[in-house]
Amino acid sequence: MSSIIEVKDVKKTFKNGKISKTVLEHLNLTVERNEFVVLFGLAESGKTTLLNLMAGLEPVTEGEILFEGKPIYEPSPERGMVYQNIALFPWLTVMKNVEFGPAVRHENRKERRERAQYYIDLVGLQGFENTFPVKLSGGMKQRVGIARAYCNNPKVILMDEPFGHLDAQTRYMMEEQIEGIYSKDKRTVIFVTNNVEEAVFLADRILLLADKPSHVVKEYRIDLPRPRNLISKEFLALRKEITDFMEGTKVNDDER
Repeated sequence: MSSIIEVKDVKKTFKNGKISKTVLEHLNLTVERNEFVVLFGLAESGKTTLLNLMAGLEPVTEGEILFEGKPIYEPSPERGMVYQNIALFPWLTVMKNVEFGPAVRHENRKERRERAQYYIDLVGLQGFENTFPVKLSGGMKQRVGIARAYCNNPKVILMDEPFGHLDAQTRYMMEEQIEGIYSKDKRTVIFVTNNVEEAVFLADRILLLADKPSHVVKEYRIDLPRPRNLISKEFLALRKEITDFMEGTKVNDDER
């Protein structure tokens, strides 16, 4: 594998008048092509900030982030975003929401429609192509958002806690859906979560962000076979190991 994203000694400071807050500092990591990386950490550990920097939505304060060897300065269709709150266009059908990006770029109608249908089928929404968002459940809307991101044909999918607002049963269903999509449509995924079970279920590699300002404090490579068994001894042991480590990190953080 070769690196598609490189984060080099990145610092991010937010300023409000005379007040400044450094969220990330001395942050270094690489993401390999077609790898599923989970950014995991407690609340306010800078996970979403890092994702926004990778997307080009925020500038770094110091250091640099490279995409395919070139610095990231602005958003690009090559890096697709999936947010926790999916903002679908309520006046557009599922099909038109999914194909929106290619349509704006005036891509061939037949080709973009075929690609949109492929991803609608892949997320299990066949039969809902002509349905408007108001008629969809929360989990279905999230699937439309995922299909829309993939239909833009990005090289990297950035997901910011996409299942955080879903109930437990729907969340697990969506995790299975993402795992299935990743297995069938290999591309780089960077996924933010604070749910340890979700992280172990989905990741090839988990990067733990902690301390204040945050940086990568530990890395786990997940060698468990896919699809993962949530009640296997190996899965439960790894989940406990990460939980115990993060609990210790939280204690250290609170002492600062």
